[in-house]
Amino acid sequence: MLFMLLAHLLAALLAPLLVRMLGRNAFYPLALVPAASALWLATAFDPASLASAPVEISAEWIPAFGIGLAFRVDTLSWVLALIATGIGAIVLLYCARYFKDTEPALGRFAGVLTAFAGAMVGLVLADDVMVLYTFWELTTVFSYLLIGHYQEKQSSRRAAMNALISTTAGGLAMFVGLLMLGQAAGSLRLSAILTDPMWSAPGPYLVTAVVLVLAGAMSKSALVPTHFWLPGAMAAPTPVSAYLHAAAMVKAGVYLILRLAPALSVLDVLQVVVSVIGAATMLLGGWRALRQTDIKLLLAYGTVSQLGFLAAIGALATQDAVLAGLAMLVAHAVFKAPLFMVVGIIDKKFGTRDLRVLSGVGRAVPVVAVIGIVSAASMAAVPPLLGFVAKESVYTALWYGGAYQRGLLVALVAGSVLTVAYSWRFVQGAFGRSAGAPRARTPQIPVLFWLPPAAIAALSVVLVALAGPLEDLLTGAAAVLPEQETHAHLLVVPHLGVPLLASVLTLGLGALLAVAARPVQRLQRAVSPMTWAREGLQEFLDAERLFRRTMRGVDALAVAVTPLFQRGSLPYTLGTMLVVMIALTVPVALTQAPLPQNLVPFHSPVELLVLPVAALAAIGAARSRRRLRAVFLISVTGYGVAVLFLVSGAPDVALTQVLVETAMTVVLVLVLRRLPLHFSRRPLRIGAIGRWGIAIGTAVTLCGAALYAADARYLDPLGPELIEPAYTSGGGHNVVNVTLVDARVWDTFGEITVLLVVATGVASLIFVTRREQGISRVRDLTAGTSIWRRHPDTPLPQNVLNFDARTDEVAGTNRWRTWLSAGLTLAPERRMVILEVITRLAFPVMMIFSVYLLMAGHNLPGGGFAGGLVAGLALTMRYLAGGRYELTEAAPVQAGLVLGTGMAIASAAAVLPLLFGGTIFQTVTPVLHVPLLGEVHLPSALLFDVGVYLVVLGVILDFLRTLGAQIDQQQEAESDVR
Repeated sequence: MLFMLLAHLLAALLAPLLVRMLGRNAFYPLALVPAASALWLATAFDPASLASAPVEISAEWIPAFGIGLAFRVDTLSWVLALIATGIGAIVLLYCARYFKDTEPALGRFAGVLTAFAGAMVGLVLADDVMVLYTFWELTTVFSYLLIGHYQEKQSSRRAAMNALISTTAGGLAMFVGLLMLGQAAGSLRLSAILTDPMWSAPGPYLVTAVVLVLAGAMSKSALVPTHFWLPGAMAAPTPVSAYLHAAAMVKAGVYLILRLAPALSVLDVLQVVVSVIGAATMLLGGWRALRQTDIKLLLAYGTVSQLGFLAAIGALATQDAVLAGLAMLVAHAVFKAPLFMVVGIIDKKFGTRDLRVLSGVGRAVPVVAVIGIVSAASMAAVPPLLGFVAKESVYTALWYGGAYQRGLLVALVAGSVLTVAYSWRFVQGAFGRSAGAPRARTPQIPVLFWLPPAAIAALSVVLVALAGPLEDLLTGAAAVLPEQETHAHLLVVPHLGVPLLASVLTLGLGALLAVAARPVQRLQRAVSPMTWAREGLQEFLDAERLFRRTMRGVDALAVAVTPLFQRGSLPYTLGTMLVVMIALTVPVALTQAPLPQNLVPFHSPVELLVLPVAALAAIGAARSRRRLRAVFLISVTGYGVAVLFLVSGAPDVALTQVLVETAMTVVLVLVLRRLPLHFSRRPLRIGAIGRWGIAIGTAVTLCGAALYAADARYLDPLGPELIEPAYTSGGGHNVVNVTLVDARVWDTFGEITVLLVVATGVASLIFVTRREQGISRVRDLTAGTSIWRRHPDTPLPQNVLNFDARTDEVAGTNRWRTWLSAGLTLAPERRMVILEVITRLAFPVMMIFSVYLLMAGHNLPGGGFAGGLVAGLALTMRYLAGGRYELTEAAPVQAGLVLGTGMAIASAAAVLPLLFGGTIFQTVTPVLHVPLLGEVHLPSALLFDVGVYLVVLGVILDFLRTLGAQIDQQQEAESDVR
């Protein structure tokens, strides 16, 4: 089963390439995938044994939550999967002649349609509710793309959006209901949920869960009040309609109702609710179908009517009803798909679908007419076609089901009368003569164009001859329900009785309704709300217009509400978030004790010195009007936290905190060059009071949450237990570093990936044309460079302003000796000799220290992260002392290359253990015997640490290039302009 789904996925991915190579003929190889799937389903399983011994397969997906890739084949899923794959294959064959090679986005269409077929198969085979929901939403997304295939048409876009919103809303409700059922049953397997003993006494909780699931099923199958989206879906290409209406998506809701039959059998109220909604949908769809002049839209409303019919029968949840409903579902699939295909042929060959214009099509294309007439006759339940056999079993199930079912029978007979009438309207409009319309010319229709619908339509006749075996097969789907006396059977020659009388009455009244078409049309116009109701009431009574009005209301509400919370002000947005956090936390805090019982005021006297300093720095930052002063005061709080870490016995964390705080201070200072020197003044005192209130409330809330979180611990700390495994398994004495590069290496790998993404994002915000410009070295400069120069009108000697950065041989005597490689690129008034000297002395020491931290991190405080930060700070010193050319001389390499190399090395560390017989990211420690040094242990974790080192170094280099050198260049350009 997994292989079948993967085959659909592979075919969908290859579809655009195949279409590019073969044109529309690519649909032929694509059809092989669902065709092979249908053949495998038909031959690999014994239908007789599926009822008692379903076939199950599963694979772990998210074992921590009990979610697995579980699939189950029983009678119901087997039948639906056969329909989805069999009709899907034929629809793909039909597409090869329906479309032209010049069809826009044909490759994408082919891929999405193939994926749509695979998603439908996965949906009906899924046993895990999470997998079921995944495929459920995949069908929604794929149908959205297919319905909106003609992107240039507003009707297509609107129809696609209607379908997406309606079915997604129901799908979310269904998802909640499935999770509730899984929670109650203690399993996410649908088969286990439906057989759980909890159904012996269902309470409000289970009723609510089933209602939510049914909401998703009814929206998917376009039952009232979400019926409007399905007729709108006719904006899609006709092959989509043929598959969507007959075998996919809309059948998913009916399938779910049939799947829930064991639960519905004990929930009488829900049986009544769903069957009433289904009957109402059938009547509404049939009534609207009689008014349509577009034969495709007529069939679309007919589908709405038939889906209501199927839902009403399936909701009764008796053995007779399930057998009859499943038989009707099969009959609907084999007559509705060819009907839409016939409409596609007529549309393509005659250029219209308007039954008022079509005339003489039956004589022009007799083969197509026979296909359409046979399928329409089966839809109208004309004997002895499959539609009649299935509908007769439905009438029998209702008549012998009890008083309520007999009342439902009356409603469904009325709906079936409408079905007969609109079936005749379709036949007469599509193939008959139309007064005043010119007779259609005989077109050339390739055999491969009409053969696919003919193959499906033939099943309406062939399956009648196999009514006995078909009944034996479908009975297995009803075996999960409590045993009862059965009356419904699939009989070609039905018994005399009320069900047969109902069938005769249906055909007779339907024929009478068809004959009285004009009076019926006048009656429809008279009772239509569009005739007598006011505009506001019309919108309320028309589901689609009401939906659009609701969407407009939601948009208007969003427009009104959004400015209240999102004003484009960062302080306002942040304040809103903090107020919400306080409002959610305070009610919970009021139910707790004032302070935790195990509160310890302090662990070390040093804390009494550090905390006041940090608190005063925080208050000073909040009160400061100068941005630079606020940045440095914030840094004081960060360094205070580092001291607390150090006092608490975490030197690794303290070292990292110091380095990160230093790097962040540098980054903030660089950013401040593009911001005003002072914060804006707040003239209203109430604003200042409000900000202080939010700040103090946030501080109290966060501190209280931290205290109570620490008080909530009920297990012993894991730290002491990690000391021994860190050495025996990770080969290091530094537990923190071993944890980061061994035990939790996947977390660290994800974190450095985030760092790379952040660096890329920052660069994309700063660079205007492309991510990085070329590396400019000092040797590339010309005389008279103007880096960081004073404006020419300043009273300084010309030999000070026009300095030369070239070598002595070229520049002559007009240069100065410098401590840094690019010192001459700075104007003299911009140079700080003391800083240059310090940088010249400190840079190599810092780089050596960074390598030491990298190499020693496995056993001593340090590691790749700390080492990379130190190396980055060394480059920062070079930049601050010598400018952007000094940074280039220190690191003449693109930051992206450093980042990419680091990620590549970290990834290599993941697969390296495989060469030594280990697993991914398992630490292996090759031992090298080096003369004089003896044994040298090189753990694979060291290689990963090297990758971390380079990624961190690349991030800082990227920040220096973007927030530093690039902004320097922009400011120089602005100065030149002025």
